[in-house]
Amino acid sequence: MIEVLAKLGRGPVFLAGEVLECVITFTNPLSASSTSASSEMLAWASAQIHCQFHASENRVALPPSDGSKHDVQAENETVFVPNRGERGQCILSTPPKILFCDLRLDPGESKSYSYCETLPVDAPPSFRGQSVKYVYKLTVGCQRVNSPIKLLRVPFRVLVLHGLKDYQFPQDEAVAPSNPFLEEEEGLKKDSRLADLATELLMVATSRRSLHLYNISNTRGKVGTFCIFKTVYKIGEDVIGTFKFSEGDIPCLQFSVSLQTEESIQEEFQRRRGQPVSFTVHARHQESCLHTTQSSFSLPIPLSSTPGFTTNIVSLKWRLHFEFVTSGESAATCLVLGSQSEAVTWTGVEQMEVDTFSWDLPIKVLPTNPILASYVSQFSSTNSITI
Repeated sequence: MIEVLAKLGRGPVFLAGEVLECVITFTNPLSASSTSASSEMLAWASAQIHCQFHASENRVALPPSDGSKHDVQAENETVFVPNRGERGQCILSTPPKILFCDLRLDPGESKSYSYCETLPVDAPPSFRGQSVKYVYKLTVGCQRVNSPIKLLRVPFRVLVLHGLKDYQFPQDEAVAPSNPFLEEEEGLKKDSRLADLATELLMVATSRRSLHLYNISNTRGKVGTFCIFKTVYKIGEDVIGTFKFSEGDIPCLQFSVSLQTEESIQEEFQRRRGQPVSFTVHARHQESCLHTTQSSFSLPIPLSSTPGFTTNIVSLKWRLHFEFVTSGESAATCLVLGSQSEAVTWTGVEQMEVDTFSWDLPIKVLPTNPILASYVSQFSSTNSITI
C-alpha cells in the first residue's frame, strides 16, 4: 500500500499567469499492527493541469466535437488521461510532466516531488453558473506494474485579471536590490512580481472615488436621489450606497437593492434565439422608508463569487437591481392624525394605492489577492489517495 499526498503550499486559489506549485509525497506507511512489511514499487507517476468545461444542454448549443481520439484513449487504462471519467470537454491542458520512473519505497519511507506549472494567462476563470461551468484540476497519475492507473485529482480555483497579459517585465534588472547569498529561481521570481503587479493594478482600479448621483423618478415625478462613490470593486468588498428622499415629490414606501450577476450566452451558442439571461442574487437589502429623509445600504461581494468576465461562449456581468414601491397619494394623506389632548399620535392608513418600478445600475467586479480568496475557498489545499 502506498499513500499519495498532494499539497498546494500557498492555497487553492491562483491568478491566471501565476506558477502553481504542488508538493506530491509518496509514502509506504509502516503500520504497528502489521507483522510483515515489504517494499513497494511504482512504475511511474505524472502530473498535469486541465480545465473541464461543461454546458447545460437546455441553454447552450455547442458545435459537435471530434471525440474519437479521446474515446480510444479513455478505454485504455494504461494511458494517462487526466480527465478520464469527467463530464464535459477538456478545453485546456498543460503538457504532462513525469515525476519519476521506477520508484521503490521501503517500509516507513517516503519521497516528495515538486510539481510547478504556469497557468495560461489567457485561460478562462473558474466558474459554476447556471448555464456553463469551468473547473480546474491538477491530476496526478500513478501506476504499479501490470495494474491500472490511479488518479489523484486536486481541484483549485483560477481568477483572471485583465491587463496582466500585456505587461512586459523589464529585461535589465541590474539596478534592482538583490541578495547574493540567496538563490531564487527565475520562474518563482517572476511569479512573485506578477502577484505584486496584480495587487497594484487592483488597488489602483478600485481605490478611485468620485461622487455618482442619480435621480430616482417615475412617471409622476421625482422620488429621491441615489448616491454611490465608486462603481468598480474587488470581490470581498462592500457595495455602499445612500438614498436621499427629502428632495422627492413622490413618497417612497419601500425599497430593495439586490447585488446580482447576469449570465448570458453568446448569440451564436444560444439554444433558442432571444432566450432570457440567468440572474443570481448574491446579497439583498430591503427597507421600509415612509417619511424617511435618508437611508443607506451595504452589500458584501462574496469572496467565493466569480468576477465579471467574457469568453467566446458566456459573459458574466454584475449589477445593482433596485425595486421601489411608491405611494399613489401625496405625503400628507399617508398618515392619519389621532385625537389626543396632550400628545399627538400618528397612525398609518389601512389602504393605499401604490406604484412599483425597478432600475438597474451596472457595476464592475474584479478579482482580489488569491491568498485572501484562499481563506474562504471550498477546496482543500491537501488531497490524498491510497493505491
